Amino acid sequence: MTAKLIRNAYEAALTMTAVLLSWGIALILETTAGLHTDSLVLAVALTLTLSSTQRTADTRRRLTALALLPVAAGLAQLLGRLIATHYAAGAAVFTAVLAFAIWIRRYGPVATKAGTLLTLPLVALLVVPGPALPPEAGDRLLNWAWSALIGAVACAGVWLVQGVADRWGPWPGAAEPAAPSRPSRLHPRPSTRMALQMAAGVAAAFALGRLCYDHHWPWMVLTAYVAASGNRGRTDVLRKGVERCLGAAAGTLLATGVAAAGIDGHASVAVMFGVLAVALWLRPLNYAYWAAGMTTALSLLLGYFGQDAQSLLLTRLAAIGIGAAVSVAAAWWLLPVPRRRTTPALRPAT
Repeated sequence: MTAKLIRNAYEAALTMTAVLLSWGIALILETTAGLHTDSLVLAVALTLTLSSTQRTADTRRRLTALALLPVAAGLAQLLGRLIATHYAAGAAVFTAVLAFAIWIRRYGPVATKAGTLLTLPLVALLVVPGPALPPEAGDRLLNWAWSALIGAVACAGVWLVQGVADRWGPWPGAAEPAAPSRPSRLHPRPSTRMALQMAAGVAAAFALGRLCYDHHWPWMVLTAYVAASGNRGRTDVLRKGVERCLGAAAGTLLATGVAAAGIDGHASVAVMFGVLAVALWLRPLNYAYWAAGMTTALSLLLGYFGQDAQSLLLTRLAAIGIGAAVSVAAAWWLLPVPRRRTTPALRPAT
């Protein structure tokens, strides 16, 4: 266990180094180009989600990510504007794209990796629903370009840090050998079942999130996605849903303590990065640690932007609970995937 904690700390340090590098470059861009503050959060969110998927990637995969992720990030920001102006249409497009990214896994490892790259900006969009430019800028093409640039910055930051670590670090990220798999006899195929389950859970979360929580809908949708991603069966979805709820509850208590200590402004940003580092360190042990860290970090972020984060903590908990429930319901009653028949290619990619 000690050796595992040391290795986890090393990997968390690499991720946070990439995060701080991307954040620093995005901060320069925000200052010089007059970007919206959400561009900073976008850089952090993309770097966090990309780091884990690229750690064992070879040069070809990293170059592919560098080519595809900026385009996907830009398109995701355009989708964010669509959701803001036409919620139902935007939610439908978001759900369809997310389901498609899972469905194409049937075509093998290359399609699976492409689906993962397509999914990363969508996950970041749930954390950063706003555009890179201020609303008054109004130029959608220009907003796409800046968002794409932020995506390139995140990708290059991860690539640089992990490349240096692979060359001179104590633990290079060796590529994982492909696990043998056997064709599934399920009809529809597992990828189709998982795509339909994800679509049902996310669509329900979009509808209930807007109905019950107005513009706080991303909390419910993000939970529905997390619980259903990499579906290994009904029990797996239930476990992840419970872990996210427990982690969020712990994060709520931690965020309350931070607020009671009077930490705000730039100090809250420093604490936020510290919380993310600890959450990354403990994440491989149990997902609940990551959920707790993310809940705390988001609460600190809301406080930094001037929102009353404490009054929203119970709302976030309720939204997370409902999001987990709809995802579990879809996994249990809509074409469930038996655990023994889930192939390695369909396991979690994020």
